[in-house]
Amino acid sequence: MHLSDATWTDADDVDTDLALLPVGSTEQHGPHAPLGTDWLNAEAVADAGAAAYDGEVVVAPPISVGVSEEHRQFTGTLWVSEDTFRRYVRETVASLAHHGWNRVVIVNGHGGNVAALREVAGTITRHDEAYAVPFTWFEAVGDHRSDMGHAGPLETAFLRHTRPDLVREDEIEAAREGASDGWGEWVSYTNLAYDSAEFTENGVVGDPTDGDEERGEELLELATQSLVKLLSAVESRDVSRPDRE
Repeated sequence: MHLSDATWTDADDVDTDLALLPVGSTEQHGPHAPLGTDWLNAEAVADAGAAAYDGEVVVAPPISVGVSEEHRQFTGTLWVSEDTFRRYVRETVASLAHHGWNRVVIVNGHGGNVAALREVAGTITRHDEAYAVPFTWFEAVGDHRSDMGHAGPLETAFLRHTRPDLVREDEIEAAREGASDGWGEWVSYTNLAYDSAEFTENGVVGDPTDGDEERGEELLELATQSLVKLLSAVESRDVSRPDRE
C-alpha cells in the first residue's frame, strides 16, 4: 500500500510491520535527465519491491531532498546538511513506527546519502522503537554495478524504462560529449575533488548512450529481486539488541 494514495482508514486496516521509505535527491543529472532522477528511481524500486513481495508492505512518500551539495554549481540542485537529513529520516521512521510499521527498509537512489543512511539506521535500531536498514538500488544489480556513474548508463537506462517521458533524447549526445569518465580526481587513492563541477563539464559521469530501455528493465528486475530478498530477511529477523556482555 502506498500511503500517498491511501486514506487513513485504508492505512488503519493494514496488518504488517514492514515499510519502505524511498529517499533520493533533487540534483542535476546532466542536460538529459531530470533533477528528480534519484528519488524517482528509488520510488520505482520501492513500488516494484512492494508489488513483488509475498505479503503486505507500506510504501511511504519519498524524501526528495538529500545530501547533494557536491552538485551545487548546477542550477536547480537542492541540498540539506547530513545532520538535517539524518534527523528527517529518523523522525520519519519514528512516525512510521508509531503506527506499527517498525521494520523499515530505506530505499536509496543517491550515492551522497549512503554514509548518512548507514549511520542513522544504526542510531534508529540502537535507540528507537524501530529496526531500519538502508538499501541502495544500484549496489544491488549484479555486474551492472561497476558502470554506475552519474546520469550515466545505469540511471539513463533505468529512466528510459520507467519514465521515458522525462528523458531528453535530443540531449543524449551532448550529455555524452560533456561527460567525464570517472568520479573525481584521484591521486594516491585519494579524491582531491569535492564538487562534481571540478571534473565534469555538464554534470554527467559515464556514457549515457550505453543505457538503453532493455538494460533499464533488467536493472529494475535485479533491484526488485534484491529488495524482495531483503524484505523477507527483515521481516523474519530477531531484532532484539544483544546483551551488554
